[in-house]
Amino acid sequence: MSRPARALLDAGALKHNLQQVRHHAPRARVMAVVKANGYGHGLAWVARTLSESTDAFGVSSIEEGVQLRLAGVTRPVCLLEGFFTADELPLLSKQQLEPVVHSEAQLRALATAPASSPLTVWIKVDTGMHRLGFLPAVVPDVLKQLRNCPAVTKVRIMSHFARAEFPDDRVTRSQIEDFAGLTRSLALETSIANSAGILAWPASHLDWVRPGIMLYGASPLMNKAAAQLDLRPVMTLESALIAVQPRKKGDAIGYGGDWRCPEDMPVGVAAIGYGDGYPRHAPPGTPVLVNGRRVPTVGRVSMDMITLDLRSQPQAKIGDPVLLWGRGLPVEEVAESAGTLSYELLCHVTERIPRVAV
Repeated sequence: MSRPARALLDAGALKHNLQQVRHHAPRARVMAVVKANGYGHGLAWVARTLSESTDAFGVSSIEEGVQLRLAGVTRPVCLLEGFFTADELPLLSKQQLEPVVHSEAQLRALATAPASSPLTVWIKVDTGMHRLGFLPAVVPDVLKQLRNCPAVTKVRIMSHFARAEFPDDRVTRSQIEDFAGLTRSLALETSIANSAGILAWPASHLDWVRPGIMLYGASPLMNKAAAQLDLRPVMTLESALIAVQPRKKGDAIGYGGDWRCPEDMPVGVAAIGYGDGYPRHAPPGTPVLVNGRRVPTVGRVSMDMITLDLRSQPQAKIGDPVLLWGRGLPVEEVAESAGTLSYELLCHVTERIPRVAV
């Protein structure tokens, strides 16, 4: 029998979550963000599942864009970090990938690029994230340069939120107002809304929205669970018990021996660990489901295994299912216990975990 750890992928949940995007932003076109291997779900699988129901895809790099083309995806593909050197431009043209332009170096490269297969590009404007993008004051000049560039056929414009997960945030409101003020007279298609913007900031929907984490069934909002937003988990990470050991009061469990049994108790061992993407820093008490019922972890997370307090399930046996997150246990809850984000947990599920479409 093969190792029981696997990630079950629910295509119906993925499509449902995209429908939620369209419900909240019915007049906007949708760029489904599938970077980082489809947030750990599999780049090609996510794109194929959504290819008939989304308007475009967003990735980080030319490598991810080419993967989509090789998988048969014909929808527009936007490179959210743009291109890194002028050497990439011929391949961008060949694959018809749409780079974000956020620097003077990119403008110079486009100015000298061949015009044989001109590109659609997105201007990135910095409205408050202070990471990538042109300051608003220089955008009219950037647009003029791009419109005079033979290698460019169409220009769109985008920005990115810094704090949209916080309802009624003044920074977010300011970003929306500044972006609207800048773009009102430019006659360009616009985009600023990420998942949090789609759900909490209707004024940000504009021409395009760019859902990421909500597509995969996790909440992008502070103090709002995915179920409250009618989002369904796409990935269910599961494994099984590979041992159940009777331990004595005072027995030290796992590396470091810093967790000790408070009484005589059964301790389960599940085949999952940080080598699979389960967070090494998850503390004792992080919940998992055994036979559909919550039990806490004990001891440290190992590369290939975790240990579980089975006092509430004395009948548990080798082979019983262990659910790490997904249907029945929100990934956000595990992330909160581990002091991280659902984004990180999903993206860090490693390649040795088989992805199984269900």
